[in-house]
Amino acid sequence: MGNIKLVCKACGSDSFTTGQVGGNSSHGNIRPIGSIMAFGSPFLMTFCKNCGEVASIKVDNPKKFK
Repeated sequence: MGNIKLVCKACGSDSFTTGQVGGNSSHGNIRPIGSIMAFGSPFLMTFCKNCGEVASIKVDNPKKFK
């Protein structure tokens, strides 16, 4: 999310971190519709370290969908 200073809309904290859903296996990855054999791409989530509110969900490798 660049140099933007985030403030949690749920608790007011400004302490955030990033985690990943999915990875080397296809479990938890987003895949193209109709492509059951594709591994797809993991999600990257930026969330509040205090309460867990998610500020951003991003596809790690959107080029896999072109």
